[in-house]
Amino acid sequence: MTIKSALLATGLAIALFTAAASQAQTEMLDQVVAIVDDDVVMASELRERVQTITQTLQARGVELPPEDVLIRETLDRLILESIQLQMANRVGVRISDAQLNAAMERIAAQNRMGLDEFRATLEQEGQSYAAMREQVRREMTIQRVQSGNVNQRIQITEQEVMNFLRSAEGQKVAQPEYRIVHALLPLGSDARASEVAEAEAFLQQLLVRIRGGEPFDQVISDSTDEYQFSGGDLGWRKLEDLPSLFSEVAPELAAGETSDPIRSPSGLHLVHVLDLRGGEQVVSQTRVRHILIRPSEVMSSEQAEALATELKARAEAGEDFADLAREYSEDIGSAQEGGDLGWTSPGQMVPEFETAMAETEVGEISDPVQSQFGWHVLEVLERREQDMTQEAIKARATEVLHQRKYEEELDAWLRKIRDEAFVDIK
Repeated sequence: MTIKSALLATGLAIALFTAAASQAQTEMLDQVVAIVDDDVVMASELRERVQTITQTLQARGVELPPEDVLIRETLDRLILESIQLQMANRVGVRISDAQLNAAMERIAAQNRMGLDEFRATLEQEGQSYAAMREQVRREMTIQRVQSGNVNQRIQITEQEVMNFLRSAEGQKVAQPEYRIVHALLPLGSDARASEVAEAEAFLQQLLVRIRGGEPFDQVISDSTDEYQFSGGDLGWRKLEDLPSLFSEVAPELAAGETSDPIRSPSGLHLVHVLDLRGGEQVVSQTRVRHILIRPSEVMSSEQAEALATELKARAEAGEDFADLAREYSEDIGSAQEGGDLGWTSPGQMVPEFETAMAETEVGEISDPVQSQFGWHVLEVLERREQDMTQEAIKARATEVLHQRKYEEELDAWLRKIRDEAFVDIK
C-alpha cells in the first residue's frame, strides 16, 4: 500500500520520507553548503530534501523543473527553515510530545490508518517513522513561529469587513453551505408504474430506519442486492453550486434530515444533509455572574471550596451576590461588575463552568464548581434565544480577509528575515 502525502491541521504539507540515500551518496564526504547565522546547511541535508521533493513530484505526475532550479529553490527553502528554527529556539518555542503525537495521529487518519498501522506501513516501504516524526515537529515549530510573527502584523477593520460583504465574493461567503450525501437507485424513465411503486416502497422502508436514528450511509450500504445504489458525498457546497435537483430540496432540510424519494430521469434519489453551516444561527445564551476563589500558597483547594460554599450560603440567606463578588471574587475582569459576565454563548466558558451553568435554573445559585481557574459559585440571571446569523457572517468574512492578508504578510515577513540574516552560500 502506498501512503498518500497528507496535510497537517496547520495546513503545512508533509511529504513522506523516502528510503535511505544510495550507496554512492553515502560514500561522499559531507560538507557545508551554506552558513545561516549560527547554523549550517549540509550537503547531505540538501541531497535528501531534493530527493524527497523529486519523488513527491514524480508521484503526483508533476513535471520536474531543471535540476539547477530545483537545487537552488530547495536550498533557499532550507535556509529559510533554518532561520525560523533558530528564531524558535531563541524564544523557547517547543512542540510537546502530546502535540506531536496528535499530529501524527491526524496524518495516519488522513491515510485511513491507525497510528500503529501507519508506522508499520512506513517501515514496510523502507521509510523512517522517527525521521518523519522529527520532520513534522520541525514543520509545526516553523508554523508556530510564522503564526506568532505574522498575525500581529494583520489588522482588519469593521469597514473592510462591510466592504467585503458588499462585494460579489463577500455575498457568496454569506451564503449557507450544505454537506450533501445522496443515494441514487437507478430506474429508467421507461420503467413500469409497478416497478416505480416497488422501488418507492423499498426506499420508504429505508427512510423509516434513517429517520429512526440509523446512519444514512450504513442504511444504504446494508440494502439488499435487489437494489444497487450509486451516489455519494458531494462535499461542502453553496446552494448555487448544487445540482438543481438537490438545490430545490436542500433548503427545506435541517442538518441530519433526509428527503422523501425524488424522481428524476436517472431514477429515485434520497438526499441527506449531513451537515449545514452558515445558515440562520440562533443560539441559547445565558446571562450569568460568578464569584471565583483561587487556591494559593496560603489557601488550599479544600479551603477555597469551603469559602465558596460559605459565600453561596450567605447569598442564599439574603446577602447581595454582587457585593460578595466585589469583595471576594478573584476574577479581576468581572469582580468590579459584581461578578457579571454578561451574555455568554455555548463554547465561551470552560466545560465545568458551562455544565454548572446549564444545570442551574434562572434565579438560582449553583453549588461550588471547580475548574482550572479555581472554585466558582455562579448565579444564572437570564436566558434567551439570540439570532447570531449576522455575527457569524461577519466572522466568516473576517476569516477570509485574514487568510488573504496572512499569505501576503507571510511572504513579506519571510523576505524580511531572509534579508536580515547572515547567509554565506559555499
